[in-house]
Amino acid sequence: MQLRPHALIALCISNPQEKVQAVQALWQQHRTLTLSVHTQPEPLATDTLPGRPERPRLIPAKQVPFRKPFTPEGLAALVHAVCHIEFNAINLALDAVWRFNDMPEAYYDDWLRVAFEESQHFDLLHTHLQSLGYQYGDFDAHDGLWQMCEKTADDVLARMALVPRTLEARGLDATPLIQDKLRKVASPAAIRAVEILDVILRDEVGHVAIGNHWYRWLCEQRGLDAVTLYGELVQRYDAPKLRPPFNTAARKKAGFTDLELAYLLA
Repeated sequence: MQLRPHALIALCISNPQEKVQAVQALWQQHRTLTLSVHTQPEPLATDTLPGRPERPRLIPAKQVPFRKPFTPEGLAALVHAVCHIEFNAINLALDAVWRFNDMPEAYYDDWLRVAFEESQHFDLLHTHLQSLGYQYGDFDAHDGLWQMCEKTADDVLARMALVPRTLEARGLDATPLIQDKLRKVASPAAIRAVEILDVILRDEVGHVAIGNHWYRWLCEQRGLDAVTLYGELVQRYDAPKLRPPFNTAARKKAGFTDLELAYLLA
């Protein structure tokens, strides 16, 4: 049994709970699976990448309503938004495993672990969302994360630069701000959301660190300057321009250098 084809199978699963179960089973079994780094598995003609449910309805990011957590529905909408991010993050990590050939074995192990931890995050959030009387899919969402995944499908270096260390790193900045709002709500449901976000923030520092590690490794392999190249990739792939405030402490834990942080501030 091959690891990377199983990652592709999990990526193609549409039902969120079945995807979570498949990823968690794959993580438990991955040490017993064969890893071929030179051959990319082929999607079947019937495969849809990524597998996802019919809902939520995906709309342009600018049309997604601003979520204020000071009403029960607003709190549920906010939890749903983070839940959607974590569902996408499962798919992003699985895609990194199956898509890119000729990386060190540790690369595939890293991204499968990320997929497993993202599945735990989704499970925590979805359980909480259900306790609020809602399901994943009950609110509209956008597709920005997967769109960048598609843009960078041709180059693992661009993927590492612009998904984990750009879009996902933005979560390091946004999470404390969301938690501050939830603490002001101060309801038991809001405080539970803060606790879940503590777990997510802790793990996401590690996920961004993995992106930083492999981005720099690839730059070194290709003889490229990591800081200079990053700005070029942002322009080439039309990546979002990041604006402060930045969670400097979390970004440093995730491996961003002072020079890289200065570049962001500039």
